[in-house]
Amino acid sequence: MLYTPAPLHIPDGFLSILVSVVCWAITIIVIGFAISKTNKALGEKQIPLMGVMAAFIFAAQMINFPVAGGTSGHLLGGALAAIVLGPWAGMLVMTAVIAVQALLFQDGGLLVMGANILNMGLVTAAIGYGLYRSVAGQSKTVKLTVVGIAAWLSVMAGALLTSLQLWLSGTSQLEIVIPAMLGVHALIGLGEALITVFALAFIIQTRPDLIGEGSESAKASRNWVFAGGIVSLLVVLLSPLASADPDGLERVAKDLGFLSVGQDAPYQVIPDYTVPFLGETALSTILAGVVGILVVGVIIVLIARGMKAKS
Repeated sequence: MLYTPAPLHIPDGFLSILVSVVCWAITIIVIGFAISKTNKALGEKQIPLMGVMAAFIFAAQMINFPVAGGTSGHLLGGALAAIVLGPWAGMLVMTAVIAVQALLFQDGGLLVMGANILNMGLVTAAIGYGLYRSVAGQSKTVKLTVVGIAAWLSVMAGALLTSLQLWLSGTSQLEIVIPAMLGVHALIGLGEALITVFALAFIIQTRPDLIGEGSESAKASRNWVFAGGIVSLLVVLLSPLASADPDGLERVAKDLGFLSVGQDAPYQVIPDYTVPFLGETALSTILAGVVGILVVGVIIVLIARGMKAKS
């Protein structure tokens, strides 16, 4: 089957079975550890916030922004999720987002889903949270500066991991794929940094308790969650305006000649964020986005409530 490039993640065919299995093994171990840690620390107020964060990141990832050379990028969100929710809950949110994208929207392969979760969810969350906590107690300016650096580094780390996986799979030569991936993602990382800094600055200014810098009532917390849901819906409404240029990985795959080895998913539900009976229209993209944020939000809330009940 001819592969049709998806706007985001690694498709099946880019990585070897061995590399995919190893990535799955690492991912499962880390997720298991994240579940254990989240079980011990999950608060009631954090549960709806996890759902809103998952919905927002899903929506934001639908909007590709243009960068130089006819290439586009999009928010990963791992650093943002980890800073707001903590590293382990942030990893679970990113796992849910990436899994829904693959299973429901055929965005990223099934065999390589472990690699996508590892590259874009687990590593980015670890880097973002680790660097942010290193400046705990510092001024707002210092914190936001480090947040921007952490967000940029998280994109570069994901690109580097992807490059190594492509090399180990025999898809591309190491000395070629690393400069190509890091070069384009250095620009994409700037967009990640700006979005993350803006979001954190807004949260620190309006609801600092969400990242442990204040306190608020339960009613105020519910209002914040409601507002976050509205913002996610507004972001989805902007999704038809996303750049049509290929994203960083797709651009590198095309330039280096391995784009054709990608494989389409063996089934289709809402492929490429297009509702089948509506075709490739703005309404179709918006409706697909609404479905996505509802599904991912509900899934992560149900998972979190299950863990809370168990604990």
